[in-house]
Amino acid sequence: MGTVVSSPVRLKDGARLYSVLHPAVGRHPRPVTVVLLHGWTLDNRLWRQQIADLPVRLGAPVAVLAFDLRGHGRSSATRGADANLEQLGDDLAEVIEQLVPRGPIVLAGHSLGGMAIMEYAHRHAAEFARRVVGVVLVSTSAEGSSRTSYGLSPRLARVMRVLEVQGAGLLARSGAWRPHRPLMPLLAPGVRWLVFGHRVDTSWVALTASMVGNAPLCAIGGFRPSVDLHHRVDTLAAMSGLPVAVVVGSLDRLTPPACAQTIAQELPDAELVVCPEAGHMLPIERPDAVTDAIVSVLRRSRHRNRHAVKRAQEAGAQG
Repeated sequence: MGTVVSSPVRLKDGARLYSVLHPAVGRHPRPVTVVLLHGWTLDNRLWRQQIADLPVRLGAPVAVLAFDLRGHGRSSATRGADANLEQLGDDLAEVIEQLVPRGPIVLAGHSLGGMAIMEYAHRHAAEFARRVVGVVLVSTSAEGSSRTSYGLSPRLARVMRVLEVQGAGLLARSGAWRPHRPLMPLLAPGVRWLVFGHRVDTSWVALTASMVGNAPLCAIGGFRPSVDLHHRVDTLAAMSGLPVAVVVGSLDRLTPPACAQTIAQELPDAELVVCPEAGHMLPIERPDAVTDAIVSVLRRSRHRNRHAVKRAQEAGAQG
């Protein structure tokens, strides 16, 4: 890819979001930009395999932008009230305005990042309709955590949810500390069980533990209530007519296949990909499947655009 540009994006409220922009290589009048949004407690490193593979797999110029969501990675910590999905949707709008002011966009979001895309479509509907030419939703939900079972029985899942919500409330008030960072090697077995499927490489767990260890306590706990309240099934209508791919692991304990099926039911033309034996961390766990989904959406968006241009030309000739 082109020369990597990494810089903080300063938002209107003073927050800074760390971003990494990989410009398109080669000449193209309007290269598509793929904007990648990571999941809860993670950062832009989640997408490193997709960033490396996309240009080669697509065989055409493409720009790629990945950034750390508010409260994550190298971005500004949350301040309590701004740890919510509505804020993430607004942040996405500002990032696009500053870093991708022109040209078509494909949005790809994992988990919390997918929910942020839905919030952007809800809160910035006109801009979404004008700029976005495709969407990839990976291991995410339009129904919050209502279907989250943690891979447990319904009774144990209810107990787990209560404990998680209570713990999140405490963490949300704990500030931007990261006391769990040195403990992540000890917590690695729990991370492995919760977010991965049957086949796991130790490097995947190490990267995930590193990203979680870099997330401050206030973000880990702060976003939990907003995820619970997230319900954007109706907003999916904004994506109808666009090329959309929905990708989920068959063993996902956090956003199980039922979440993906709900999205696919609302978007009958969407491509639904279920990765056998895989868990929640698909960009790491099944990188080729995620890259293939993004490439498929990019190609379908180009095909759709060519047909639209041809129809417009034919209409002009007839007029």
